[in-house]
Amino acid sequence: MDFSPKTPADQEFFAFDYARRLGTGETIASAVWTASVVEGTDGNPSALISGTATVSGSRVSQKIIGGTADVQYCLVCTATTSRPQILVESAHVWVRGACD
Repeated sequence: MDFSPKTPADQEFFAFDYARRLGTGETIASAVWTASVVEGTDGNPSALISGTATVSGSRVSQKIIGGTADVQYCLVCTATTSRPQILVESAHVWVRGACD
């Protein structure tokens, strides 16, 4: 899965929906997002993660900021459920230059 590209100036929320992975009555208790570099160079990819994740029903969203132009990142959300299960979703996001 890939998220739409963003520029370094964009500050936007990205989300994963865990609905298909939750059992009847099961909820998301907590979630943490991480970022790593897939292609290109960024010495501090975790700086993309701004604040804490927000859980709303089966969706977990996170504000993503900054990044380095021409770098592809992997965003990973690790959710712990009420059952408890640990469920991981991930997606790539390209940070492009403003005129790319």
